Parts: sequence; structure tokens; C-alpha cells
Amino acid sequence: MSTTADEIATQPELWRRARRLLPEVADLLPAPGQDVCIVGCGTSLYMAQAAASLRESAGHGRTDAFAASEMPHGRRYDVIVAISRSGTTSEVANVLSRGHAARSVLITAVPDGPVAAAADGVIALPFADERSVVQTRFATTALTLLRAHAGDDDERAATDAEQGLNTRLPVDPTAVSQWTFLGRGWTVGLAHEAGLKLREAAQAWTEAYPALEYRHGPISVSGPGSVVWSFGPLDAALAREVHAVGATVVDLPLDPLASLVVAQRVAVELAEARGLNPDTPRNLTRSVVLSGDALTVL
Repeated sequence: MSTTADEIATQPELWRRARRLLPEVADLLPAPGQDVCIVGCGTSLYMAQAAASLRESAGHGRTDAFAASEMPHGRRYDVIVAISRSGTTSEVANVLSRGHAARSVLITAVPDGPVAAAADGVIALPFADERSVVQTRFATTALTLLRAHAGDDDERAATDAEQGLNTRLPVDPTAVSQWTFLGRGWTVGLAHEAGLKLREAAQAWTEAYPALEYRHGPISVSGPGSVVWSFGPLDAALAREVHAVGATVVDLPLDPLASLVVAQRVAVELAEARGLNPDTPRNLTRSVVLSGDALTVL
């Protein structure tokens, strides 16, 4: 079994641990009514998008999410929340050093890196750190913490994830030529993350969209051999359209974060079937650290 598979399997307990941690760190996180921006890169960006949607939809105040490299110059917030597993991501450190907010807080697995040095406060999740280059459990544990802080402090996600770890995969990954992941609201970020996992680990052709955008062009690539995977219930009319073009619908009766765990398992199984090592995808490293001319574009 790969390191990534081992780390995927630890998620339910880590999510419970993150929820138990919330009372200790709640004062570091934004208070209701504050203007907030959540930033990250790669997987952390998609968790930022999910968390921002959860917070704003819960009525806690305006909450934006940006790739750290795309933070608008001159934009000001009460609080910036940064997510960085390694604590070394150059774009995130740069954003925190530019004074976009009255206060900043970092969620990280490594609390003594350069990003932490640029933040006003740090929430450390070392128990969720990973050896695999591919992020799985740190990202979902950070999101679980932010999800609980937004008021969605339910045990169902962890219970469903345990089920998702012990059930058959919904499709044979080796029989799929193309994957489209769909979400609504906070689960759009999960859809993007699922697509990233299959691209990273298995070099698969994947796309991700807000569910109702799927009709506006992306449906043209769907057909026999493709999968359309919905995070959360798929609109019945849209499901009929997917079936009509010959694609397979995956719409698991699980909490959306638990459905992501199943997608992570798919990524590992497909990688191994293709003779790839899911722990060390080609061209990737654990963290992107920029220097020299690369820093001038930030």
C-alpha cells in the first residue's frame, strides 16, 4: 500500500481531532461580521474556496478566496486566513507580508517556517502532516476545522468517510477515459480538488465545474467512457442529460467531504494500475519555493 493510501485512511479520526481542537484556537479565527479573505495555492486554494463559501453562506460576513498569487493589490480585509501545509509556500508568505489585513492567521502543519514568520497567528496541525507529495489529509483536516468554525460541526462527515474507506469504488477507474467533477456552493472547491488529485497522482484527464455550468459547454466532452461525479445531490434533470449522452453518473449518498475521500482512493488505484507512484507525481515537490526572478512577479 502506498503512503498516500495510508494517509487517506487516517482522515476520519483526524477530522474528529480537528473539531476537538476548535475551542482552543477559535479566538485566532475570524469573528462573525468581519471581512475575511482565505488564500492558498493548489490544494490549499481549493480548501480556501470551500471554506469561504461555507463561512459566507452561514451569514458570518463577506469571505473571499484567492490563489495567493492572484490577491488583488490594494484589497483590504479585517482578517486574512492562509492555508499552507508546508509553511514554506512563497506566494502565501508574500501575501501575508503585504499588509492586506489588520490581522493574519496561518493554518499549517509546520509552524516554524517562513509563512508562519509572516503571520500574526498560527494554528498548527502537525498531526495531519504528510509524507506524500500529494495532499490529502492535511487539506481536509484544515477544511474540517474551518467548517466547524462556520457552524457545521457535524459527526456525519467522519462517519461517512469511514464508510467511504470500506466500500467498493463506484466505478472501475481503469475503464474511464475522462472525469468531470461537479459541485454547488462550498463543494465546487471539492470538485476542483478531486480533479487535481486524479491529475497529480494518475495523470488522468479531469475537469471540474460548478454543476449548473456543466451544460454551458463542458457536457460536450462527456460520453461513453466518461464519468460525471457530483459532490452533493445532482439535479435530476442534469443527471438525465448526463445519462443521455452515455456518461456514467457518480452521486454518492455521503457527506461531500467523504465523497472526496472516495475520489482520493480512485486516484491512488488508477495511479497504481498505470504503474505510477501516487506518492511522488512527476514534476511535483512537496512545496513551491520561489527565488530570484520568479519572485519578481508576485
